[in-house]
Amino acid sequence: RRLHTVYQSAELPETHQMLRETVRDFAEKELMPLAAQLDKEHRFPAEQVKKMGSLGLLAMDVPEKYKGAGLDYLAYSIAVEEISRGCASTGVIVSVNNSLYLGPILKFGSEEQKHKWIAPFTSGEKIGCFALSEPGNGSDAGAASTVARLDGDEWVLNGTKAWITNAWDASATVVFATTDKSLKHKGISAFLVPMPTPGLSLGKKEDKLGIRASSTANLIFEDCRIPKANLLGQPGMGFKIAMQTLDGGRIGIASQALGIAQAALDCAVDYAEKRMAFGSPITKLQAVQFKLADMAVALEGARLLTWRAAMLKDNGKPFTKEAAMAKLAASEAATAIAHQAIQILGGMGYVTEMPAERHYRDARITEIYEGTSEIQRLVIAGQLLKAYR
Repeated sequence: RRLHTVYQSAELPETHQMLRETVRDFAEKELMPLAAQLDKEHRFPAEQVKKMGSLGLLAMDVPEKYKGAGLDYLAYSIAVEEISRGCASTGVIVSVNNSLYLGPILKFGSEEQKHKWIAPFTSGEKIGCFALSEPGNGSDAGAASTVARLDGDEWVLNGTKAWITNAWDASATVVFATTDKSLKHKGISAFLVPMPTPGLSLGKKEDKLGIRASSTANLIFEDCRIPKANLLGQPGMGFKIAMQTLDGGRIGIASQALGIAQAALDCAVDYAEKRMAFGSPITKLQAVQFKLADMAVALEGARLLTWRAAMLKDNGKPFTKEAAMAKLAASEAATAIAHQAIQILGGMGYVTEMPAERHYRDARITEIYEGTSEIQRLVIAGQLLKAYR
């Protein structure tokens, strides 16, 4: 595994440049032509997910001994951006499997758990999901009302998890449940649950504004029994596992937002170069040039923050603050860039025959899931003040 620092070179290492070209080529051929249809039909891109599995894109930083690609987090960030540039829904499917499902098992799982719960989820035949949020708690992750009690050699789970990405298409989930209410957030534990399994049912597939080709639904646990061995890490470690997992996940969502933002900028420039007004392309108009300049600055700045967070993670350095900065900057850039792209297209930006309106819809969720922009600001401020004290 090659380590890098952001100061080593002004450009990506050669392996990462090659990966970027490979994934971009895949996205342009396999995802872009289908993205509008997948969005319209709410269709999970099963065939494309299998192809991405064969390219190693579903288990990028998983070691080869567990059938992963054995790459690093910078490679993962680059891949998620390029996939999301082609189709934002596919980007989040990949991000959840890599960061939120495989990530915690890789870091906290036993050797036996890694072979059982990671290896089958690397090829695209199976994908996983991550169940933390509940109908009554999103940002307040420590208030898990889903409970797990030990009954002999089985854990019994009861409760409802909400907004679970990949829910309808997943074959396993990492679930967080309270095992000791008296300890509050230190009484939450993490569990590995196969899907489908008796006692676990799925809620309706949510009809969403954007990322419509990925499924989002509730997971409902009613006396769901799983083996005692399906506990991930130690009892009471759940909150720590969730928070550390989300640090990595935020790099994935920042990368997804970068892909959406890049697609929106590409769309705006392409249209503006062809659209004639007052006798020349509208790219000759200063008002349009200023918009494009601001869009490009926001995108490049967010990309550097995202790569820096990934590099810090690859080097084993603390990266909580940087991941939050990257997620905040990239998601807000994506929303702003998609907004301005529609403005540049005018009426054409508002109709579905152009992708600008889809980018606008897809961008919005990046400021909400895996920690809202408000939560990112709290994380950043907390880390910042700690460094001064």
